[in-house]
Amino acid sequence: MPPCRYTDLRCKEVINVCDGCRLGCVCDVELELPEGRVCAIWVPGPWRWLGLFGHDGYYRIPWQRIQRIGSDMILVDAVLRDCRCRRPGRRWRED
Repeated sequence: MPPCRYTDLRCKEVINVCDGCRLGCVCDVELELPEGRVCAIWVPGPWRWLGLFGHDGYYRIPWQRIQRIGSDMILVDAVLRDCRCRRPGRRWRED
């Protein structure tokens, strides 16, 4: 497979092979530094009430759950209830 950049991943739609559900497009990528290894991709969750209040959380899909990256889509094998997370990029507070 040729090298892939973030801008290439961002345009690809994510499909869950467990149920055939379309999750949306990649919105962020999680990296492990200093190795530069990709840990996970982030996909916006479903829209809240009629799309007026943004997304209802995000899905963090570990790199190991990605089955195949094609020219226009990414196939994942993930249990969505286990992948649901808060929005990436927000500061996490230690309570």
